Amino acid sequence: MPNAPVSQPRPVKVSDELFAPVSPDIELCYQTFGDADDEPLLLVMGLGAPMTWWDDELCEQLAREGFLVIRFDNRDAGRSSRGTGRVTRRLLVRAYTGLPVRAPYTLDDMATDAFGLLDHLGLESAHVAGVSMGGMIVQSMALQSPARVRSMASIMSTTGRRSVGWQHPVLFRNLLASSRGREGYLRSSVATARLIGSPGYPQSLEKTEQRAADTYDRGVSLAGLTRQMAAIVTQPDRTPRLRALHVPTVVVHGLADKMVHVSGGRATAAAVPGADLLLVDGMGHDLPPQLFDTFTRAIATNARRTTPR
Repeated sequence: MPNAPVSQPRPVKVSDELFAPVSPDIELCYQTFGDADDEPLLLVMGLGAPMTWWDDELCEQLAREGFLVIRFDNRDAGRSSRGTGRVTRRLLVRAYTGLPVRAPYTLDDMATDAFGLLDHLGLESAHVAGVSMGGMIVQSMALQSPARVRSMASIMSTTGRRSVGWQHPVLFRNLLASSRGREGYLRSSVATARLIGSPGYPQSLEKTEQRAADTYDRGVSLAGLTRQMAAIVTQPDRTPRLRALHVPTVVVHGLADKMVHVSGGRATAAAVPGADLLLVDGMGHDLPPQLFDTFTRAIATNARRTTPR
C-alpha cells in the first residue's frame, strides 16, 4: 500500500504591520497571526527588542493552538514611537544601586500602552505572555486590571525584588556599551548573544547576525534602550501584590539564564497563587527554536485553565 500523505499544517492568516495610537504621544506597531474569532494572545517582548523576536514560526504554532496572536513593538523599540527624556549612565547606576531616581516612564506606563493596543483592537481582555522585561510588563498588566488578563505566562522574568533575578555586572556594562552604525550594532549583538544565549540550544553565528541585521533595519535607538532600562531598574517589588493575584499563571525560566537569574522565575511562581513553574535545563536568556514546542505547550495549557470569554 502506498504511504499515507503527510498532512501539512493549516495555513495561518498573517496581517501586515499596522499601527495603533494608544495615547496622544505613543503609536505602537503591531501584527496579528490567526483568526479574529480565536482567543486573543498578546505577546510582549523584552528590553530593546522588536516584536520580530517573537519568531514567525512560534507565532504560527501558537495560532494553530487556537489563538489570535498579537505581537507588537514596545515604545522605544522597532517601528513604534520613540519616547522623550534623557537617561544618563549616572542615573542608571544610581538606580541600579537602589538610590531614588525618576525615570522618563515606568513599566506601568508600558502596561498601559499594551492595554491601549487591546482597546484599539476592540478586545476587552486577552491572554498575555511576556519575555524578560515583557514578563515584568504582563505582571504589571495583571495587577493593574486582572479582569482584562485571561491568563499570564511570565518567561525568564522576575518580580522586581532586588534579591532575586539578578544579573552579573558584566552584562549590565555590556548593555550600556555604545555601538555606532550597523556593523557596530551587529558586533555588539553577537557578543551579547554569546553571553546570554542558551548553552543547551546554541544558535549559528549566521542566524544571530541575521537577526541583529533585521533588528537594526527595523529601527534601534540607544536613547530608547536606556529609557527602557530606567523603567526596569526603577520598578517596584511586585511580590506583595502578586500574592493577591488570581489569574492562571505559568512561569517559564531557563536554568542557565545569566541575564535574569532563575531565582526570579522561582520567586514569581512562589508569589502568584496556583502558578505553575517550568524550569528548562540548558535554556539561557533567549527563545531558541528547539524549545518552540515547549513554549507553545506551556502557554496553551495554562490558557486552558481559564473560562473562555
